[in-house]
Amino acid sequence: MDWVLVAIVVVAVIGVYLSWTAGRIDRLHARLEAARSALDAQLYRRSAVALEVATSGMLDPATALLVADAAHRARSGGEEERELVESDLSKALAAAFPDVETCQQLARQPGASELLAELGAACRRVEMARRFHNDTAANARALRTRWLVRAFRLAGHAPMPETVEMDDTPPAGLVGWAPSPS
Repeated sequence: MDWVLVAIVVVAVIGVYLSWTAGRIDRLHARLEAARSALDAQLYRRSAVALEVATSGMLDPATALLVADAAHRARSGGEEERELVESDLSKALAAAFPDVETCQQLARQPGASELLAELGAACRRVEMARRFHNDTAANARALRTRWLVRAFRLAGHAPMPETVEMDDTPPAGLVGWAPSPS
């Protein structure tokens, strides 16, 4: 009789652990979806601000065309090429704003200071949103690769979470630049 009671307790503890782990996986997947939505929103915002900067007249025509083209491709690109076109936008912004001196010169134009500050903030938000998404994806992957999770198929048929690998480095000129107080 005692061994039956011990077996029932062990099975109950394992069942509670499996249920708790399945709930944790579900919460991580929900967080991952929220992080992906936040990242998409920040990428869209960055491309919108980059397009606004490109059409504002503050950049020379060649640079404006480069930034506008990259921003347009980032906004209209499909999911399968998203990382590539977003990396291209990062490179175009890095070429347009290579150093603080360039940003200081551009900021002298009317309305440019606010646009540069908004673009810098958008670039930093993209970097943070991608980092948060990738951390969440790594946590979900680590949990899903445990043998107990795989053995009992606690993740169901959900696809394995993927990290977003792209160049999201903010332009060097916008990193060290801050608008002068007016």
